[in-house]
Amino acid sequence: MTTSTSKAIGLDEFLLLPESKPVREYIDGKIISKPMPKGKHSRLQLKLCNRINAAVENTQVAYALPELRCSFGDRSIVPDIAVFKWSRIPFDANGEIPNDFLLCPDWTIEILSTEQRANRVTGNILYCLQYGCQLGWLIDPEDRSILVFFTNRPPVLLQLSELLPVLEDIDLKLEVTQVFSWLKMN
Repeated sequence: MTTSTSKAIGLDEFLLLPESKPVREYIDGKIISKPMPKGKHSRLQLKLCNRINAAVENTQVAYALPELRCSFGDRSIVPDIAVFKWSRIPFDANGEIPNDFLLCPDWTIEILSTEQRANRVTGNILYCLQYGCQLGWLIDPEDRSILVFFTNRPPVLLQLSELLPVLEDIDLKLEVTQVFSWLKMN
C-alpha cells in the first residue's frame, strides 16, 4: 500500500474526492491505496459474503457487504467485508440501503493480500473495535490461519478445524478449514 497524496487534507475533504481504483482509505490524515484484490482474495470475499448473508438476510439479523466504505471517527476505511446488524443499517426514507455508511461495522473482516502490511490491516481492525465493532477477522490465505479480534479479550489465532466465532444471534458454523477449502473450485 502506498500513500497517494502529499498534501494534507481532512476527512471531510477526503470524502468529497471521487472514488478510485484501487480504492483509497483515509488513515491518520493520510490517503492510502489498498491493493487490488487478486484471485484468492476475491474468491474468499465472495464466498464469505454469500455464506454470511445466507444465514442472516431472510431473518433480518445482519448483512455482509463487500468493499463498503465506512467513515467514522477520523478515518474512512474499506474493509474487505463489513457486517452490520440489521438494526444498525441506516436505511433511507424509501427503506433502501444508503450509499454512505458513517459508522463502523459490527464485524469487520480483512483478507490479507501479499502486497499489504499486516500491521496496517490489523490497525484498521483495532480501530473498528475502539469505535464499537464487536468482532474482527484477519484472514491469511498464505498460512491458512485466521486471527480473531474481540472487544474485551485478547485475540486468538485459529487454524485447521477450529470453529470461528461469529456475532451473537448469527446461526453460522464455520471452521477455518472450510473457509480455505473454498479456494479449490472443484
